[in-house]
Amino acid sequence: MATASRLFAPAPPPAAWPRCLPSNRVAVPRLRCRASAATSPAGGAALLERDGAAVALREFVTLDELRAAVRLRVRTFYEYAVESVGAEDQKKALADREFEALQDRISGKMINFQRVSCINGTVPLSSFLMAAEELCSMCKFVEDGEERVVIGSLDLNQCLWLPDEMTGMRPGVNEDSQTRAYLSNVCVAKELQNKGLGYALVDKSKKLAREWGITDLYVHVAIDNIAGQKLYKKSGFVYEGEEPAWRARFLGRPRRLLLWLDMNKEPL
Repeated sequence: MATASRLFAPAPPPAAWPRCLPSNRVAVPRLRCRASAATSPAGGAALLERDGAAVALREFVTLDELRAAVRLRVRTFYEYAVESVGAEDQKKALADREFEALQDRISGKMINFQRVSCINGTVPLSSFLMAAEELCSMCKFVEDGEERVVIGSLDLNQCLWLPDEMTGMRPGVNEDSQTRAYLSNVCVAKELQNKGLGYALVDKSKKLAREWGITDLYVHVAIDNIAGQKLYKKSGFVYEGEEPAWRARFLGRPRRLLLWLDMNKEPL
């Protein structure tokens, strides 16, 4: 489900990276998400429930939460062999760089980004997550004296294009192109994927996009990311185009599909 977009400075050459190996998944209790009429005391947060534990879906509130979301992205998009020399230092450097870049996008310091929001799914640090000790320790933050964990995250970007990505064609040249937006950095903690949280995050982003006046919403997904493609199709996205093979080779990544959602046809 993870969809990484290259929104920060280019990484070192592949030879400089520690060797990556598939990680072992930790068995955690099943996360079942269902809509709840309840709202968070802070307001503006949609709540999902998991056996009585609330999963809050909202725009980030504190910089501590934003940093925890960035650490989740690094954890999701990059995997390192346990014995890799310098892996922790590399993760920290990636997280620091993306944290600074994300703050610049949100604050409007980066050209082309009119408005950016980081939307997170968070849960209280509780016994149901204790089996995922590494997730809790890496993606934990404190808010109003309560320890919480970011378990899902994405960015909603109101802009004409994303760096190193295909550009959407809608709205047309004779229309207001500032009503175009892109989802990026869509991820859910590996231990909790395929349980409805990704769909809930995308749904939350669509509601915010509507508030911003967005008419055309885009997302990029790797051509071999079948789970991600199913998620976006379920969310109403349709195929618009795909990245040329030469460009993907040049950028050193799998080819991307560009998917489009007509916000005008989304139910209120």
